[in-house]
Amino acid sequence: MRKKFVDNLSKEIIINFPPQRIISLVPSITELLFDLGLNNEIVGITKYCVHHRELIKNKTIVGGVKNIDFNKINALKPDLIVANKEENDKDEILQLAENHSVWISDVKSFNQALSLIKNIGELTDKNEAAQKINKKIIEKFYNNKIAKRNIRVAYLIWKDPYITISKNTFVNDMIEMCGLINVFAEKTEQYPKITINEIEQAKPDFVLLSSEPYSFNNDDAKEFKHRLPSFEIKFVDGEMFSWYGSHILKSYDYFRGLF
Repeated sequence: MRKKFVDNLSKEIIINFPPQRIISLVPSITELLFDLGLNNEIVGITKYCVHHRELIKNKTIVGGVKNIDFNKINALKPDLIVANKEENDKDEILQLAENHSVWISDVKSFNQALSLIKNIGELTDKNEAAQKINKKIIEKFYNNKIAKRNIRVAYLIWKDPYITISKNTFVNDMIEMCGLINVFAEKTEQYPKITINEIEQAKPDFVLLSSEPYSFNNDDAKEFKHRLPSFEIKFVDGEMFSWYGSHILKSYDYFRGLF
């Protein structure tokens, strides 16, 4: 059966439904697809799709989230390719869409992440499983809210230059769900470049060094301590703040123990 869907960018696609051959170009969505019970349907993933370790062993790696291998994708003959506006390369996705059904996600808030899970459930005929995941997330985050801590944080995702996140991002929503305050929330850019002096002037209680997309290390922490001796430095798991989909369930318990 052929069925029409509309993606997060309001673009219509028509797929063989339910799709029997799925390629995911988004690590967090790959994890969600596995959690929806679609192991047999997933045929292609990226090299950054690391969960679930046992299940990904038999899947074809079609490249990274960028620099994808078109020949491998064509050979897999997918019914559905799932991509993301922010994580994947626009030109590559447009080229893919010339020959394949590509559903593009766009997640900038916690509520949009819940909608994404619902959307993926509808796309793959796994509505009930998707609803169960969303119910668990809502029970954790809305019914057992993490207490507001009034801890001010600067969350860094990149070095040379230093880059942080503003309020128009999924990461910022997760920071707020964690009960924290993002000192750079009001910056106009989604991912603003900042200086050490700006961090000092913002007076965060903690400088949070994320594990992704740049993996901060002990040398980076020492450099911060040298230049900002009065601030607390803390390494954080970037997946817990930036991976949407079913990974959000892991984030709740992580946030509970973070401070």
